[in-house]
Amino acid sequence: MSTDTSDHELSEFGYTNQLKRTLGSFHTFAAGISYISVLTGVFQLSYLGLSQGGPAYWWSWPMVFAGQLMVALSFAELAAQYPVAGSVYNWAKKLGNPHVAWLAGWMMLLASIVSISATALAYQRTLPQITAFFQFIGDGSGSSDAANGVLLASCLIVFTTLVNAFGVKLMARINSAGVFIELLFAVLLVIFLAFHFVRGPGVVTETNGTGAGHAGGYLGAFLIAAIASSYVMYGFDTAASLGEESVDPHRNAPKAIMRALVASFLLGGLIILFALMAVGNIHAPELGTVGLQFVLTDALGPAIGRIFLFVVFIAITVCVLAVHTAAIRIAFAMARDNALPGGSRLARVSKKTGTPVLPAIVIGVLAVALLLVNINSTQIFSAVTSLAIILIYLAYLLVTVPMLIRRLRGGWPRKDGAAGRFSLGRWGLPVNVLAVLWGVGMTVNLAWPRTEIYNASPPFHWYLRWSSVLFVGVFAAGGFAYYWFVQRHRVGVLAGHAAVASSVAQEEESR
Repeated sequence: MSTDTSDHELSEFGYTNQLKRTLGSFHTFAAGISYISVLTGVFQLSYLGLSQGGPAYWWSWPMVFAGQLMVALSFAELAAQYPVAGSVYNWAKKLGNPHVAWLAGWMMLLASIVSISATALAYQRTLPQITAFFQFIGDGSGSSDAANGVLLASCLIVFTTLVNAFGVKLMARINSAGVFIELLFAVLLVIFLAFHFVRGPGVVTETNGTGAGHAGGYLGAFLIAAIASSYVMYGFDTAASLGEESVDPHRNAPKAIMRALVASFLLGGLIILFALMAVGNIHAPELGTVGLQFVLTDALGPAIGRIFLFVVFIAITVCVLAVHTAAIRIAFAMARDNALPGGSRLARVSKKTGTPVLPAIVIGVLAVALLLVNINSTQIFSAVTSLAIILIYLAYLLVTVPMLIRRLRGGWPRKDGAAGRFSLGRWGLPVNVLAVLWGVGMTVNLAWPRTEIYNASPPFHWYLRWSSVLFVGVFAAGGFAYYWFVQRHRVGVLAGHAAVASSVAQEEESR
């Protein structure tokens, strides 16, 4: 599909493209897989999965993949028709109405900001394992990990803010190089671990007694442990969100979404399985406190282990960079509709860098502020990551639910869609139904007021246990109230972004 055709189709949304189409197929794929970032997600929350569910938590990996595959297939169909900046926001606008679209965009923007903070915290579980030099605050005994994690994460967010402000080309080069290194070393890690097996794959049937004390037995423990897997496999829609900056996005975006998810599932599943088969002591307490980082140095030795930990550091860096990029595109998409306060300033594209600079800075500041608010919280690692996933799942539901309603009414897939684009055909309805059911089920599971996630250590307060529900409820209701009473009366494509020429041409044709 030509660039002209891709830009012309933006007129369906009333836009003219002010972003530069410079990203190729690998750049698009890299954006999706770096957001998912299998090495970042697997290593960041592996301690949670192992401490709460034991080695058997591995089974949550294929479970989450199966559910997210339904969402990804639905999104791939949308990306084939509408590869547009702020994918979730604009998809909800096409499938539902402006009010649902605003809420979807708002939830996705919040999710992206929280995800930046959550993912950046992964530095704390990696850098001090490479060298004690990075333990600037405290001795790494655990009591000061939150403060040191906030410091390291803040430095990373400053870096991603600067890179995104300098332009999409620099971001794409760093991102693509990082993804290439991540994928290469992920494959090498699987091979290295395979040479250090000390037990068979039956290890994934061991629960290590983690079901004791749960009302539902091991199922209760497993559902908590599943949060570790659900944290990894999302963000694949980023490939479509960069559609206005990609070449041939109708073809590349759906492929990138599916390839990113499948590649992450295969590599991540093998890394977890092989690590459990290679670790010297499957009952080592470090598995539940440090996570798979411990396996690298335990099974592969300190020298080789640190090399792979350095690659995890690279993966975390490009992951946060990709999440920050996606957040900017959501903010830009909403701002050019004047759907956010200060829309005209947030939607301004720098002529020098070809990217929205102000959103990069504002999002970076908010992400750091979220960390600073929680600087003394011992639950910061599990609580912030859980909030990020809840918000993402809710934003996805605000697309898959309107999509299902349109299907049932016969309004999707669109009848005037170009031939040859990705389509689910007769499988569309069952896939869409499963995507909605999966999204609802996991949202409930993630938001459940568990002490293990939201108030694992004293002081114990009811509002800490319910912090996820309170946070999401306050920001969703408060944000929508602001939109309904203030911003919705101002919503409309800003003059500088409106497809004026297309509108004139359409009026002439109608006459």
